[in-house]
Amino acid sequence: MDSSLHIFFFPFMGHGHMRPTIDMAKLFAAKGVKSTIITTPLNEPIISKAIEKSKILGHNIHIQTIPFPSSKAGLPNECENVDSIPSPEWFPTFCLATKMLQEPLEKLLLEQHPDCIVADMFFPWVTDSALKFGIPRLVFHGTCYFSLRAAECMRLYQPFRNVGFDSESFVISNLPGEIKMTRLQIAPFENWEEFEGMAKLMHEVKESELKSFGVVVKSFYELENVYANYYRNVLGRKAWHIGPLPLWNKDAAIFIDQHQHVCLKWLDMMKPYSVVYVCHGSMAHFSNSQLREIAMGLEASEQKFIWVVRKSEDEGEEWLPEGFEKRMEGKRMIIRGWAPKVCILEHEAIGAFVSHYGWNSVLEGITVGVPMVTWPMASEQFYNEKLLSEVLKIGVPVGAKKMGEEIEEMRKRVKVLSELAEKSVEEEGSSYCDLNALIEELSLLRN
Repeated sequence: MDSSLHIFFFPFMGHGHMRPTIDMAKLFAAKGVKSTIITTPLNEPIISKAIEKSKILGHNIHIQTIPFPSSKAGLPNECENVDSIPSPEWFPTFCLATKMLQEPLEKLLLEQHPDCIVADMFFPWVTDSALKFGIPRLVFHGTCYFSLRAAECMRLYQPFRNVGFDSESFVISNLPGEIKMTRLQIAPFENWEEFEGMAKLMHEVKESELKSFGVVVKSFYELENVYANYYRNVLGRKAWHIGPLPLWNKDAAIFIDQHQHVCLKWLDMMKPYSVVYVCHGSMAHFSNSQLREIAMGLEASEQKFIWVVRKSEDEGEEWLPEGFEKRMEGKRMIIRGWAPKVCILEHEAIGAFVSHYGWNSVLEGITVGVPMVTWPMASEQFYNEKLLSEVLKIGVPVGAKKMGEEIEEMRKRVKVLSELAEKSVEEEGSSYCDLNALIEELSLLRN
């Protein structure tokens, strides 16, 4: 590959968006491309730690910081990551604040003039900035072809307007598979009469995508070929699938401290497929009463489990039912804060994965071959649930009446997909070829 190619990677400041973008930057750097990750000062240490091994290996990967005006935007001081906003209601304010990054980014574009910039979907203004300097902009949505197409069909045809009440189902127009949803399951900003600020942002996102050079998708062709073909051939969008991203870097050393060792040692004592892993995303916020209900449900399931909770020990244990820990002794492990998700999922004791099913979690579940219990909460997660439960048939929604014998069939199907995922990043695999094709096309543009 041409080592003189230079690409900017500009992730949205949130764990679920930063992690795959960092993985992407490391992937391109491993291919000989100079990779520069653009971020803000308080996010720099997170990224710096994540690229340590790449730097040791001699890959040409760097970080460039630009200031984030938290206070000027009306955000709490030093609030530079969406995971640190006081509540989800602050999300539109945070998104609006990122527009203030345009001037310092353009200064970098002028000074360094990279050959391409890969920027998160939540930065629609980057397309205009890139066009100003004649630089190709690639959009990174962080999701799959299925969800991209479903969202586009919802935008174009608005089938939710044809039902009389929120719980009434409708079919998503022009989406293969007769996929049914209700208004309760769609992202609020897809109902254009509500959440005006987010509706405006999503309109800008779509407009910027149409003007951009193309889209990078963290999926693999064999997982959703029907939807990949439609997105590229019918809609006519330029798109390259280069996932699953973690598989490109699977031999990287994983740091696990003593606390996580305890978790894995506990799993070592369990029988294969005997433990349920419950882990919602970094953006999930549960009240004490909701956590109590989850705890009661886990106890009633009579299954051993590992449960990751975004609660620190100093917040107390009021959310746990009385006597819960004594009754669950030896049957459960609760991890507060961060957990080594991939290491846990890879363990043979894990029999099912309960999650909100952002696309990062979906791919993690698929690549290790674990059946899933879907619990979507926002944005494209409801589309992901439909893909898993109705198209791929490797998961069931929370509240499903039965699993029983179906779980073994699901396990077989997801194991097959896990093998296909591995092959996709091997030489001549679908993602391997798409990655090389993208780098080649960008190299030709520069020349």
